Amino acid sequence: MSQSVNRQQTALAVEQEKKLVKSLRRSDIVLFIVAAVIALDTIGTIASGGLENLFWGAFMVLTFMIPFSMIFAETGGAFPQEGGPYQWVKFAYGRLTAGITSVLYWITNPIWLGGTLVLVANEAFNAYVFDLSTNATLDWIFKLAFVWIAILLAIVSLKTGKIFVNVGAWAKLIVLMSLVGTTVIYGFKNGFQGLDLGGLAPSLGGFLAVAPVLAFAYVGFEAPNAASEEMFDPAKDTAPAIRRGATIAMLAYLLPVLAILLVIPADQVAGVDSFMGAVATVFAGVFGSAANTLLSITALLFVYALLNQGSSWMIATDRIQAMAAADGTFFGGYFGEFNEKLGTPLRVNILSGVMSTVFVVAATLLVEGDAAVLFSVVLFCAISTLLVSYLAIIPALMKLKRIYPDVPRSYKVPGGSRGFHILGSLVMAYIVIGSIVALFPGTLETTLGMEYDYADIWGTTQGAVLGFTLGTFVIVVLIGVAGYLGAGKVRKNLAD
Repeated sequence: MSQSVNRQQTALAVEQEKKLVKSLRRSDIVLFIVAAVIALDTIGTIASGGLENLFWGAFMVLTFMIPFSMIFAETGGAFPQEGGPYQWVKFAYGRLTAGITSVLYWITNPIWLGGTLVLVANEAFNAYVFDLSTNATLDWIFKLAFVWIAILLAIVSLKTGKIFVNVGAWAKLIVLMSLVGTTVIYGFKNGFQGLDLGGLAPSLGGFLAVAPVLAFAYVGFEAPNAASEEMFDPAKDTAPAIRRGATIAMLAYLLPVLAILLVIPADQVAGVDSFMGAVATVFAGVFGSAANTLLSITALLFVYALLNQGSSWMIATDRIQAMAAADGTFFGGYFGEFNEKLGTPLRVNILSGVMSTVFVVAATLLVEGDAAVLFSVVLFCAISTLLVSYLAIIPALMKLKRIYPDVPRSYKVPGGSRGFHILGSLVMAYIVIGSIVALFPGTLETTLGMEYDYADIWGTTQGAVLGFTLGTFVIVVLIGVAGYLGAGKVRKNLAD
């Protein structure tokens, strides 16, 4: 297929672009990145590995996060079409590959919202605000309200939705700054935990354990490009916004992890199962009788930040999937319709909400036994599809750099085309490692002669783990293929 056909749009896609409204300024894009990229639910997980994880976290900031942000900063400004990653893969490899990639990229987020974020938020609310666990009705109301408020914030017009995104980003930063700032006061008042610098020593096993988590946490700087044509000046604003967002994200991950390690005793670090655990420790040691009230306020901000994190990704990925549908790669174009009044992909938003609700129900009911084990494996793989989608997106960026060298680029990666491809190759190496761990858990470790106890880690056999991870992945890919085959009529009607 010729590159000119890859660049053409369908008549349905052109029609949807007329419904888009310019809403995002540079500052909005920065806060969108803060809302989407900084994952509060992973900070405790990173800290649980102690100083070695802090080392790998800093190492991957330099060798993954920064290169990742740079290549997306250049591409996002050069190809500012609505739908971002879908368009880039389509321009490079055609609609079939782009359609499958968009499904992998999109499907993660409704599952993540309903299967992970809502549970973390529910746990924080129960522990620090009001315990709903004793009342099943209230517990269900909280979980379902969490999901559908997140969906509602994706449904409303971007002009309105960005206000909630911005507030959520600031809520997240306030929670992070409260932990780091209070930790400093706590340390001077009560003394810091002694850090065994020998724990910084990196190991291959430690790297393989944390690298996929860090890679998943550090991606997403391209999320605002899903709404590129809703930016006032995407060509000029994308790169500066990503650079600022990357700086904030770097500090937002490394400083809180260090703070946790400074206040949690070394023998308890592995037991830190939530970000809020560290907040509770330092608040109790600094604020005395006021600690509980301040902790409840912080927990509410934490819950809203998580909700906003889910809605921010929905704003991005639902637009990508809707543009893919409008462009003839997802079931006949029905999901490609943007709402005339709101300018948002209402049908995909509702589909995401239904999927999230299904996973809320499953996560709540499947809490023990073999069913719980299988659900956790499927959830892990489904969430990991976001990382797998970059196996097509990163090479697409590199190919676009090569085949469209004359496209104006307001920002260019240092070193020209060679520099771009070096950074892209470095990022791709991490993506490959993370994808192998996601699709074939334990395989890389055992190949390298390391121990990997499936029963201890997953609660089931190697065959069951690999069967469900690969099975989930195959199902998602088949959905992408079926979506493409079902949209042939849309593809035939190309715009002039």
